[in-house]
Amino acid sequence: MVRGGWTHGPVGEGPPLRMLPPLGRPDLRLARPVLIVVGLLVLFFTSYYQIEPDEVGVVQRFGRYVGTSNPGPHVKVPFVDSVTKVPVQRTLKLEFGFRTQRAGIKSEFAAPTPETAAESAMLTGDLNVAVVEWVVQYKIKDPKKYLFDVREPTSTFRDMSEAVMRQVVGDHSVDEVITIGRETIALEAKQQLQDVCNLYGIGIEVQQLVLQDVNPPDPVKPAFNEVNQAIQERERAINDAWADYNKAVPRAKGEAEQAVRAAEGYAVERVNNAEGDARRFVSFYEEYRKSPAVTRKRVYLETMGTLIPRAGRKLVLDEKARGILPLLQLEGTTAEVKR
Repeated sequence: MVRGGWTHGPVGEGPPLRMLPPLGRPDLRLARPVLIVVGLLVLFFTSYYQIEPDEVGVVQRFGRYVGTSNPGPHVKVPFVDSVTKVPVQRTLKLEFGFRTQRAGIKSEFAAPTPETAAESAMLTGDLNVAVVEWVVQYKIKDPKKYLFDVREPTSTFRDMSEAVMRQVVGDHSVDEVITIGRETIALEAKQQLQDVCNLYGIGIEVQQLVLQDVNPPDPVKPAFNEVNQAIQERERAINDAWADYNKAVPRAKGEAEQAVRAAEGYAVERVNNAEGDARRFVSFYEEYRKSPAVTRKRVYLETMGTLIPRAGRKLVLDEKARGILPLLQLEGTTAEVKR
C-alpha cells in the first residue's frame, strides 16, 4: 500500500485500481491564529520606535523628509517610513593630531600615525613649523541640514576644522602659536569655524575649540626650549627690576617728602622764634624806656637766675677765712671752691 497514491493487487487479479485518501494533512484552522500573531508582532516591531531624551528622530517616507520626532514613544508606517536618530543634546567631539583610546583620570592615547602627524603639522606666519593638536566640541542644532544638506557631514566638518586651523595658525608667528597667543588663536579659529558652518549650512554649532598641545617639531625642540628659557629669564629679570623699582622709588619719594616737610617745619620754627624774640625785645625796650633802672635790674636778676643753676654748687671764701670744714657738708656733693 502506498500513502496517498494508487494501489492494486497482482496483475490480472483482484478489484480494479482505487485512490486512497492522503494521511497527515495539516489543519489550516490551527495555523491561522499563529500567522495572525506573528503578523501582529512584526507589525508592532516595525511601526514602534523610541526616541531618547537627548535625541530627535528624523522621519523619512520613501526616502523623503516628512518630519521630526521629539523624545518619547512613536509609531510609523511599517516598511514605508524610516527613522534616523540624531543626538542633538549630546556634545560631540573631534580630535586632531591625536586619538584617545580610553578617557579617564589618566587617559590613554593611541600611538602617533601618519594621519595624525599630517593633521598636526602646520606652517606658521613666519614660515616655521609647529605641531598643533586640538579638540573641537560641537552639537547638532539642525538635524535636517545635518543629514540632507551635506554629504558625509562628520567628515566635512573635520575637513572644515582642519582648514580653518591652518588658516589661523598661518596668520600668527611661531612664538604666538606656541606661547603667548594660544587663547587668541583658539577663539579666532572657533569663530571662523562657526562662520564656515553657517555658510555651508551643515546644521552644526561649535561649542568649544581647545588647543590641546602645541610644540615645535622634535628635531628643533631643544633649540625652542632654550629660546623659551631665555625669554622666561628675561621676563623674570624685568619683573625683578620692576619690583626693585617699585620698592626703591616710593621709599625715596617718601624720604624726600619727609625731608621737605622737616625743612618746612624747621623754617617755620626759626621764623616763629625770631619773631617771638623780636617781639620780646621790643616789649623789653618799651619797659626799659618807661623805667630803665627797674628794667635793668629785673633783666639782670632773671639772667642770673638762669645762669647760676647751670653753674652748679659754688663756694666763694675769703682768703683769710679759717675753720670752715665743720660747717661744710662735702659728702655726696661736688663743689668747686674758689678763693
